[in-house]
Amino acid sequence: MHNETTRPDYLQQDRIAILIPVFDDWESLAKLLPEIDAVLGASSFEGHVIVVDDGSTLAAPTEFRRQSNSHFSTLEFLRLRCNLGHQRAIAVGMTHLSSKLGAAAKAVVIMDGDGEDRPEDIPSLVTELFRQQCDVVFAARTKRTEGYTFRLMYFVYRLVFWLLTGAEVRVGNFSALSRSALSRLVVSPDVWNHYAATVLRSRMRFSTLSLPRGKRYLGESHMRYSRLVAHGLSSVAIFGEVAGARLIILFSGVLAILLVLLGMELFVRLFTPYIIPGWATIATGVLLLFTLQGLLSVLIFALTVLGRRSQARTIPLRDAELFLESVVRIAN
Repeated sequence: MHNETTRPDYLQQDRIAILIPVFDDWESLAKLLPEIDAVLGASSFEGHVIVVDDGSTLAAPTEFRRQSNSHFSTLEFLRLRCNLGHQRAIAVGMTHLSSKLGAAAKAVVIMDGDGEDRPEDIPSLVTELFRQQCDVVFAARTKRTEGYTFRLMYFVYRLVFWLLTGAEVRVGNFSALSRSALSRLVVSPDVWNHYAATVLRSRMRFSTLSLPRGKRYLGESHMRYSRLVAHGLSSVAIFGEVAGARLIILFSGVLAILLVLLGMELFVRLFTPYIIPGWATIATGVLLLFTLQGLLSVLIFALTVLGRRSQARTIPLRDAELFLESVVRIAN
């Protein structure tokens, strides 16, 4: 594996770095890279592009080596030893940039390679980052192209996320971040599981820029709903302590209400001439049983979250290089 100890000469102060995770979708990447090159050519930026091959089953086509991108200072392909998943591929790429980039680039842009993150929005994100003088600027989607089923699930996810964490989520991976934000994120174990949620959970100063979602280069997404649900759970897990505390408070409140109702029922039954219907006792007992089971589950969850603090966790800056199989650099 290629290893460097000094900052490369090809990275200059007026350049930005663009990070793109890819799994098998090389045809889309072949369409994306020339578009990025054209956008950079029309702007004041020159880009260092890093593609993270997330353990693809299909080898990267050799034409990428011959492709001419006049506004790329360098195109790098990072090959991972195995498929880690989208978020962890981003974490590995960020770590590589942090260790090799130094203070060379003005900003780092993270984007998907399927066309939904539009190359023409890169200058807007970077410009907004400098204008706001913040750590991260996310693209907030104003127009979505997915089907109604996905939109409904996304709405439910946002509602559940807000109820459990108190934070509103409208962003994904497409973003621009500063050099200082990059150096802070690569030492956070949370970024190994979910980049955007880690920024939301941290004390970083972030902003959003309203941008439409682009159209995929090649048909519909093949990501299954089960993987989307797992992705959502990963974002909630970043707020595990907050979510656990909120659930405990919720179930404790419900339990207190049920105990009051049960006490009122016993008082009426024992000390008044009024008759309590039999179904009321059964319903109260069933609700009390379910509430106790829910409270027990939440307590187990809270103890699990607290137990994570004493466990060894993956820190990208320390561990990411273990997953790198090779680094191929194509310089213009």
